[in-house]
Amino acid sequence: MPTLTELVRSHTDLDEDDIAWLQRLQADWQIVADLSFADLVLWLRDRRGEGFWAAGQIRPTTSATAYGEDVLGTFVPMGRRALLDQAWESDRLVREGDPEWREDVPVRVEAIPVRRAGRTIALVARNTNLLGVRTPSRLELTYLQTASDLTQMIASGYFPAMVSRSDHADTPRVGDGFIRLDRAGVVEYASPNALSAYRRFGLSGDLVGRSLVDLSRELVPPRRRPDEETFSAVLGGRAQRDTEIDTENAALIARAIPLRPSGDRIGAIVLVRDVTDLRRRDRELITKDATIREIHHRVKNNLQTVAALLRLQSRRIDSADAREALDEAVRRVGTIALVHETLSQASQENVDFDEIADRLGAMVADVSGVGVSARLHREGSFGDLHSDTATPLAMVLTELLQNAVEHGYPEPGYASLRLLVERGRGRLRVVVEDDGQGLPDGFDLATSTNLGLSIAGTLVASELGGRLRLGNRQDANGARAVIDIPVEKA
Repeated sequence: MPTLTELVRSHTDLDEDDIAWLQRLQADWQIVADLSFADLVLWLRDRRGEGFWAAGQIRPTTSATAYGEDVLGTFVPMGRRALLDQAWESDRLVREGDPEWREDVPVRVEAIPVRRAGRTIALVARNTNLLGVRTPSRLELTYLQTASDLTQMIASGYFPAMVSRSDHADTPRVGDGFIRLDRAGVVEYASPNALSAYRRFGLSGDLVGRSLVDLSRELVPPRRRPDEETFSAVLGGRAQRDTEIDTENAALIARAIPLRPSGDRIGAIVLVRDVTDLRRRDRELITKDATIREIHHRVKNNLQTVAALLRLQSRRIDSADAREALDEAVRRVGTIALVHETLSQASQENVDFDEIADRLGAMVADVSGVGVSARLHREGSFGDLHSDTATPLAMVLTELLQNAVEHGYPEPGYASLRLLVERGRGRLRVVVEDDGQGLPDGFDLATSTNLGLSIAGTLVASELGGRLRLGNRQDANGARAVIDIPVEKA
């Protein structure tokens, strides 16, 4: 489907400020749809005056929709919808006398001009499914009156407000809790959900007739409040912004929208959402993540202790072969410790494996053979890998890189290693190349007695569920190892 920006640029002469205004309107028009019990459609006038393009559509969460199909991107020529033509020409809200019938559903339609900087830049059509209309309750009457105030603000250029969008991902909606304030900040009406949210704060009576700011000050300790300016501005309905307040046992997000149908503020709506359970789960997740990171940190420390003990043991052994075996064990333990160190600093069980691969390359260079200066060049990115994949893959890379340095360069010199990484479509392909003397004739990984290569082959097949191939490079001197394993899609 086309976006609002694409439709504006393709079919109108609206500027960037107009686009930003319409985007702010769409960011908040779910509130208008829910209060109106109606679908909203944003119509853009064609630059040649030939008709209107549907550039946005939103359905209410409080009632049945008036549209069974999406209309976004459709075109209505002039004369087809007289209501749109009249609203555009007159710069005022226009309502049809008789309902439209859509698939046996009667729909009442109103066209609301969207004004910015003293001119109409678009229209909003409000479409109400009349099948669900019944004798309205106090809640529904208050909703409709508030919707009328907001639509008048749209037509007068006072809505949306020139403010930044909320930072809260769980910002409240109409159904979460609705409070209407008068000009003095006194509650005129509170929905049952809003009353329930305040009851969790310790309210024993009713909200109606109380100053919302003063009442909230009584229920929320000073140390639990945001700054006093924000607290008063939101709960007094004086500024369009939101805030989160909490006590020991409850938490809610409050969002205020001042009502200015004719320019002067006549009151406000405050939407509230009880987020007590969400915040408790957030705290539990934070505690769990911290515990997991601490476990990884302690495992890393324990592995480093094991490596240090093996290193001490190696220094006290006369046999060269035994010392070499212990040194290899130290290196393998260090590789696992490196993964746990990275996980101890991560916020989840995924790690940036590029950092691990680069550090492994530095480790191999530090412990390379006598007289061999090794350098690793990486091309491509591993991306984030789960710890279940990262640990065995780090072991495999260590063995392949160490094997290349130890056996590919029998004479002192410079070792150039390349790490080529390709990730896509649920698989990871890693190529390790060197420019050494290459593999001996007749080499077969399946029959090789090299412990490091045996470990690498076993880990790739059993732990990673992939394939490992070894051979000599065709384009130059040296050996080439190819790892192909399945991974979660990035």
